[in-house]
Amino acid sequence: MVYISQLASVPVTASALNTSRSQAIFGAAQTLMPGGVSSPVRAFRSVDGQPIVFDRVKGPYAWDVDGNRYIDYVGSWGPAICGHAHPEVIAALNEALENGTSFGAPCELENQLAEMVIAAVPSVEMVRFVNSGTEACMAVLRLMRAFTGRDKVIKFEGCYHGHADMFLVKAGSGVATLGLPDSPGVPRSTTANTLTAPYNDLEAVKELFAENPDAISGVILEPVVGNAGFITPEPGFLEGLRELTKENGALLVFDEVMTGFRISYGGAQAKYGVTPDLTTMGKVIGGGLPVGAYGGRSDIMGMVAPAGPMYQAGTLSGNPLAMTAGIKTLELLSQEGAYGKLETTTTRLISGILEIAKEAGWPITGSSISGMFGFYLCNGPVRNFEEAKSADTSRFGKLHRAMLERGVYLAPSAFEAGFTSLAHSETDIDATLQAFRESVASLS
Repeated sequence: MVYISQLASVPVTASALNTSRSQAIFGAAQTLMPGGVSSPVRAFRSVDGQPIVFDRVKGPYAWDVDGNRYIDYVGSWGPAICGHAHPEVIAALNEALENGTSFGAPCELENQLAEMVIAAVPSVEMVRFVNSGTEACMAVLRLMRAFTGRDKVIKFEGCYHGHADMFLVKAGSGVATLGLPDSPGVPRSTTANTLTAPYNDLEAVKELFAENPDAISGVILEPVVGNAGFITPEPGFLEGLRELTKENGALLVFDEVMTGFRISYGGAQAKYGVTPDLTTMGKVIGGGLPVGAYGGRSDIMGMVAPAGPMYQAGTLSGNPLAMTAGIKTLELLSQEGAYGKLETTTTRLISGILEIAKEAGWPITGSSISGMFGFYLCNGPVRNFEEAKSADTSRFGKLHRAMLERGVYLAPSAFEAGFTSLAHSETDIDATLQAFRESVASLS
């Protein structure tokens, strides 16, 4: 027996997975939306399958439209750190709904969430709320240029900072999943100012600064990469970037849309003790609602309109629902023991996955930090995107399907990090590891 359950919670065999309604809905969707989805990775193309259409989520679980239940390690791609539809978040949202969904005017909830973010994240003295991680990164790019008076920016291969033109250069994530090194429609004149280096390679960054004196506005990176799989910074890498940017009059920007409030309450910068000039955030700080933010030193943020000349605006920015969900989520995360539980849960999960695969003779490498994890089906270590590309994506696709058949929902790409939540129990981890053991055996 394995671990998919129908709504009646009756165990079924792996071969009994029925997704006929998902297939029908996705078939119709392809006539209505490009590729049948609103975001590319959801299309399951890199795992050679058809997407599961969700019906509802709760805690660590997701149910599809056919009634199959899955232990979910995507968590809406990161926001569901307390578990899906947490009762305290839902209660707060229900109360906020009575006051309206959008004001288009200041509300006190913005102050409350801003104070919480500023208190938690070392680099943030002032913050501006937006509606997505992409929007936050677009704004921070403009801010880097406005503050320094320089046009060029350094990013790292495999780091994804949203789909703005300047960032779609060796961008990892969905771009890599679809096999698109860059995107049509992006002018060469735009990407000419985007310089790239391999992640974890300080010498390459030094060379770029030497080749472009007084022209680079800053360096932006995911301090822990989550959009090329899961790659951690080598000792001295973040510290080296901090020194290089200072020496060259450039800004250091941490894109913590994924890592913010996930790998620690203060994000990667608090965990590693390296303070950037600017930070982008999203996902967790919206508690499952659309939200993004960017913040940093007050002298830099003072450039943003209406305090300064750099324009950026948004009709739904700081809306009361997103602020409410964010406030309640951060309150839950600030409770004693929250991150200890995430660390214990995730370490047990990734340790079990690595042990089972190695016992079966599979090449594998992987690791975790707090509620974020990843593994590659290749010999390690993986220190950058080029090394990540050596992973066996074909085998991963088969593994992904085998895990689905056993009631476990992993990210449908070999180049995405996974996420645990406070709602995942020891029983869920046991079931996941049993499903993994059976899946590996079925493919060996």
